[in-house]
Amino acid sequence: MKTQFKYAFLAALNIRGPVFAVIFLMNSVFIIFGSPGLLPFPAHVTAVSLGGVAIAVMFAANIGSDVIMARRIFIAPDAYLQMLTPVPRGKILLANVLVMALFDLLTLFFVIFTEVWMAFNLAGLGIRQMVWEIFSANLTYVSHGLWLVMMLTAGYFLVMMIVMFCVTAKKSFLFKKPASGFLAFLVACGCFYVNHLLQIVLAPFGEVSMHGPIIVITAAGGAAFPVLLILTLAEAAVLFAITSKLLEKVNI
Repeated sequence: MKTQFKYAFLAALNIRGPVFAVIFLMNSVFIIFGSPGLLPFPAHVTAVSLGGVAIAVMFAANIGSDVIMARRIFIAPDAYLQMLTPVPRGKILLANVLVMALFDLLTLFFVIFTEVWMAFNLAGLGIRQMVWEIFSANLTYVSHGLWLVMMLTAGYFLVMMIVMFCVTAKKSFLFKKPASGFLAFLVACGCFYVNHLLQIVLAPFGEVSMHGPIIVITAAGGAAFPVLLILTLAEAAVLFAITSKLLEKVNI
């Protein structure tokens, strides 16, 4: 398993590694000199503008790097090495998914956090004071924010597993079928709709209304947060198990 993580880690540095290094150095310089007030106002404006561009660039670099990592599993010649490795396919999938998630989430967190920091510098505010005021103002808001972060992370894993499942389906039981790409797209739509229907479990925590095939559930906080989190993680786990099995039948 360590070997799988090592190779996945090295592959994850493709594209996003150099991009993140440049953004890290640029934002760090602006923060180091901007926080004590050593930069003039135009430099602060430039920092915030470049920081916004950096978020978009980092997002695009993460997508490109993830595509390259996925190609290593499904497309020759790298896929031959992956599939011939004498380890369960689930370990190969787990290593790649966890590394992709780690790099995607951490890099985006850094560029967004530093952009907020530079925006505070532009406004003449101290980020430490602002964070302290937010955390000390209302613990309810803080707890809701933490739940939101956890649910966004779980949702990220679910979307990633839907994508990996659909690509695996295209390369396994949909292989050589007419319009296999379109069928894989329909599978993805089906996955998202099933996810939508399963949220009916939140009905006891809110109000349910029907709009044709769309179910709208209005739930406000409380027990709905952990239920939705568990549901999302369970869906991701089920898709991971199915995808691991389908990887045994992938056609390269």
